[in-house]
Amino acid sequence: PDEQLDLDDGRWEDIHVVTGALKLFLRELPEPLVPFSHFDKFIAAIKIQDPSLRGRCIRDLVLSLPPAHHDTMKVLFRHLCRVVEHKEENRMSVQSVAIVFGPTLLRPASEEGNMAMHMVFQNQVVEHILNHYGYIFPD
Repeated sequence: PDEQLDLDDGRWEDIHVVTGALKLFLRELPEPLVPFSHFDKFIAAIKIQDPSLRGRCIRDLVLSLPPAHHDTMKVLFRHLCRVVEHKEENRMSVQSVAIVFGPTLLRPASEEGNMAMHMVFQNQVVEHILNHYGYIFPD
């Protein structure tokens, strides 16, 4: 059923409620924003030592995403870049945003393997996209 949200309801004034709702929405998607088929490719790309090659690989991977994933990622990361611009007030640096959103946006199809190791790379991918937003999503 179509659920109507009253955004004037006082509980939406708390930014943590809104952020929590966004994270929950993204986590509950049947497939993450970075599709399962792309997870290993992004992890491999972030491990590339040469910075310009790494940058091109990640940009090309983002471009290869299905249109709905790509376009949603563009809007989400544009917003997250704005959040980071205000890090002095909100204490949300690129690293903080990556820690919060990395495991939500990129997850392996199965939870087996070294989750702690995955998390480091998941966060690095999000950091990279935030730090290179203009290159990855040229307008």
